[in-house]
Amino acid sequence: MDKVIFKIGGSILDELPADFYQTIVFLKKSKQCDPVIVHGGGPAINKELSKSQVKSVFHDGLRVTTKEVLRIAEMVMSGSINKEIVKQVVQAGGVGFGLSGVDGSILKTVPYDPSGKLGFVGEVEEVEVGWLQLLIENGAIPVISPIGIGEDGQHYNVNGDVAAARVAAALGGTLVFISDIPGVLETKDENETLHSSLTNHEITTMIESGVIYGGMIPKVKSAIEALKAGVKETAIINGLNPTDITDFLSGKEVGTKITMGEVYHV
Repeated sequence: MDKVIFKIGGSILDELPADFYQTIVFLKKSKQCDPVIVHGGGPAINKELSKSQVKSVFHDGLRVTTKEVLRIAEMVMSGSINKEIVKQVVQAGGVGFGLSGVDGSILKTVPYDPSGKLGFVGEVEEVEVGWLQLLIENGAIPVISPIGIGEDGQHYNVNGDVAAARVAAALGGTLVFISDIPGVLETKDENETLHSSLTNHEITTMIESGVIYGGMIPKVKSAIEALKAGVKETAIINGLNPTDITDFLSGKEVGTKITMGEVYHV
């Protein structure tokens, strides 16, 4: 079966309806695809950092990660968030298996910025797919927290979108970003327009003009890198409407599809 990697953004985790997880489990049980979940956790991390009075700043959508920020990020993502998603999968009738990129060195990671400016932010150099394949073949839905590990055992905070793209490329699957918005939006003449399809060139132009900014930057860049690495398809879809998932997988036009071509649609 085709593998579909679902990246769940931290901003939507608390809002996802039960039928989102029911849809994921249905896809697995009906053998339409093998789902894999990679999640973020930004808002929950922000809340815990604020509670602990730990300062945190961003650079181009990536969180500058000190040792203390890393400790909290790992606690929140690999702990509470990861296990909450597993619980939701189980309640939907599936077999959820929670793990982080540290487990089995699934996300083999190097520093994203060797200069140290971003701290312990990691770049995934290799994905150990053997353990994921084992889980998938035994009926489980892997739920991955984006914390990576270096050769020396150092843990790294990996952007969830980047981690999902690397996992999708390694598994040769389809990459779907689950968000709380229907896709890439642009305001024109006071009207909000959804881009149903964007190319690499258009994305670069929209980042330079500021139409795409903040956390959407690593999302669209990861989509392009995933396509370059061999991912079959990638799109940004509204998780608050789970039927969008089945519609997308059946070939219908929903969300924003990211492509390498030069055909532009609005």
